[in-house]
Amino acid sequence: MKKKIVSLLLTGVMAAGMLAGCGGGQSIADQQAANGSASDSAQGGDSEESAATMAAADEVDGTEITFWHSMGGVNGQAIDELVNRFNEENDLGITVVSEYQGEYDDALNKLRSAQIGNMGADLVQVYEIGTRFMIDSGWIVPMQEMIDQDNYDISQIEPNLAAYYTVDDQLYSMPFNSSTPLMYYNKDIFDKAGITEIPTSLEGIEAIGDQLLNEGGAGEVMSLSIYGWFFEEFLGKQGLDYANNGNGREEAATAVAFDENGGAANILNAWKSLNDKGYAPIVGRGGDAGLADFSSGQAAITLASTASLKQILQDVNGKFEVGTAYFPSVKDSDEGGVSIGGASLWALNNNDPKKLRATWEFVKFMISPESQAYWNAQTGYFPVTVAAQEEQVFKDNIAQYPQFQTAIDQLHDSSPEYVGALLSVFSEARDTVESEIESMLNGEVDVDEAVSNMADTINKSIEEYNLVNG
Repeated sequence: MKKKIVSLLLTGVMAAGMLAGCGGGQSIADQQAANGSASDSAQGGDSEESAATMAAADEVDGTEITFWHSMGGVNGQAIDELVNRFNEENDLGITVVSEYQGEYDDALNKLRSAQIGNMGADLVQVYEIGTRFMIDSGWIVPMQEMIDQDNYDISQIEPNLAAYYTVDDQLYSMPFNSSTPLMYYNKDIFDKAGITEIPTSLEGIEAIGDQLLNEGGAGEVMSLSIYGWFFEEFLGKQGLDYANNGNGREEAATAVAFDENGGAANILNAWKSLNDKGYAPIVGRGGDAGLADFSSGQAAITLASTASLKQILQDVNGKFEVGTAYFPSVKDSDEGGVSIGGASLWALNNNDPKKLRATWEFVKFMISPESQAYWNAQTGYFPVTVAAQEEQVFKDNIAQYPQFQTAIDQLHDSSPEYVGALLSVFSEARDTVESEIESMLNGEVDVDEAVSNMADTINKSIEEYNLVNG
């Protein structure tokens, strides 16, 4: 695959400015003056193919690479442990320096201010909705280049994880911390209400709402946080696209599709109905907003990431039995699947064959069965490598947390067909979706107005991005 890096260097910087906003960034002219011309920075390499040539493994002794990540807390400790293991165990003389960069947007902002051709990092963790932006940026060496040079067996990677980061049959980044959302439910409340068949849709949840409240003793039926990721998943479960041009995968999206295909209206109508009946009160925005009501025993149902399982079980602390089920569709008749969240690992183009080889060796270590079994046990994210499920660490974790098997089954029962959209302005789009859902639930706009406002605002952002990067 050939792709002009030099021509994208300037547009990558401009796009990053749009993503990060106006605060504290250099102007394009300032960055050009500071970094030199794009052609100087590229040192004559005019394609990813030439820039991506790795040194031989026996040439990297003494090479140090920098890894930027956005994992804090327990997850950050797990990252540090894996880095320490690699530094101690690799016999190639490679040293990895890991640096926590704060939230995902913080890492992208730091990349924006880095010198082109010397990005400050060699490997960076980027959230899934930054995929289109990273592809467009010109900053990266696709993982496929290293996979091909090393004859790496890509079939080792979970296909429904690799599919998200694959465009035009090229794997651009390596899946690392991947998750899907699940439905969590209070088994004690369901048992008390006499409900033995777990609902699979918002429609089905509404149908048992009164039972959960009146017979099960629930304080609320569903603690449903206002979260853009859930909106995207509800579209996928309908089998409908978020954006045009094949969800932005056949070519860059020029507009959303959810307004024209009816998907957004279906979601908002079902959500509003649950809210109007008092089944799903407003609990706040963001992926964790609905957890407190569920963990306290007030809500019978909540939606959350697979990676939240351990936290939920810890917070519940045995007060009731926690059940897990597939993420619900909107209607029982919907036929679709789920897409992943989380982040992946991106190799940056620093025009250094030794660093590139060292980066690839580290990536291979991070996705090895042993590393992925440890990562899964510590964090709750999916093991990226299929063979990790044969590791004793993984088996022990499933035995301790059998609810996680639901996540594995849901991943395998889905299809790359429902892999989700790639959008240049996904961060802003999620914020827009959440704002409009909140306005609708507060009675400030009706469903049609909310959908129209979503589409108009996001389409304007897409148009502006494409104008700059066209």
